[in-house]
Amino acid sequence: MENTTNTILYSKNADEVLFPGSTVKIMTCLLALENTQLTDEVTMTATGVSGVTDGGASISSQVDEVFTVEQCLYAIMVASANDIALQIAEHVGGSVDGFVQQMNTRAQELGCPNTVFTNPTGLPDDNQHTTAHDMALIMQAAIQNESFRTIAAATSYTIPATNKAAARNLTSKFTMTDTGSTGFYEGCIGGEGGFTGSPRRGAVGSTLVCAAQRNGMTLISVVLKGASGQTAPDAASILNYGFDQFVTLSLGDSDFSIISGGDVVVPAGTGADSLTTEDSQNGDQIDRTYLFNGTSVGSAVLEVVQSDDTASVQEGQQHMQAAKDYSDNHTEIPYFVIAGVFLLLLILLIWRIVKIVKS
Repeated sequence: MENTTNTILYSKNADEVLFPGSTVKIMTCLLALENTQLTDEVTMTATGVSGVTDGGASISSQVDEVFTVEQCLYAIMVASANDIALQIAEHVGGSVDGFVQQMNTRAQELGCPNTVFTNPTGLPDDNQHTTAHDMALIMQAAIQNESFRTIAAATSYTIPATNKAAARNLTSKFTMTDTGSTGFYEGCIGGEGGFTGSPRRGAVGSTLVCAAQRNGMTLISVVLKGASGQTAPDAASILNYGFDQFVTLSLGDSDFSIISGGDVVVPAGTGADSLTTEDSQNGDQIDRTYLFNGTSVGSAVLEVVQSDDTASVQEGQQHMQAAKDYSDNHTEIPYFVIAGVFLLLLILLIWRIVKIVKS
């Protein structure tokens, strides 16, 4: 999916309901960033520490250990730490269940009708599911946050010594941002990968969500129910297809009636004359959708432009009405009064001059 226009460049079963695995943590971090400050302190409770032994990844946190929100988010994205994800959930939502409700509310706000979250970690749950398209929308929201982009791009991070433990050196298993890995992808902003072992709907497999930017274009790639060890190469192949086969046209450069938008994503070699449009009136503006072979490839908001003749007639009518309104609200009486006062002053002046001359 292209980030600016939401244009889908390639899809296969994009709306099939599947398990998200650890890609759930993208939503976990997004909510934390939207509801806390990076410098806020988070104290581990039994809720979070339970994630140390839940069968998933953790940083072996301890009860009453204190971290900053920033350190927690690096632990979640770099080390995929379930214990920290649980504690962030409790910290933000008051409880894990409260946080999960916030996750689902946010998903609906982002236009993800086929997503249901049941935990902030991504551990298998038969009731937790999403789709590739929904995860693309969630990733799209996340990468609008600069702090998320910074954290998601990190390949390693050191949590300084805390009140309970020595410094921890975290290393990411996400290869697409690691310049030293064969899976490195030039321009990758960051992402999250995982594995889901639930057999429901035959959904056992690897998952990966990532974004990449090249030549001013940002693309989001999602792979669900992928083969183990193959999701990163698959995501890279999809990204290559998007960057190699499509370009962005900025129609606002030549159409000055465009107030906002105007970028479209089309196959390389396609010109603006290959597009059709659908317009709808929205007050004093026009909402325009650009289509290529019937597929939406961008949108814009335009101002309503009147023809010169129509504008001139309307302007003339406005002037005539203004003149009429002025005439209706003003009589000639004030002008006679002013003239009479002026004449009286003139007579007094002449009388005064004559008197001075005689004397």
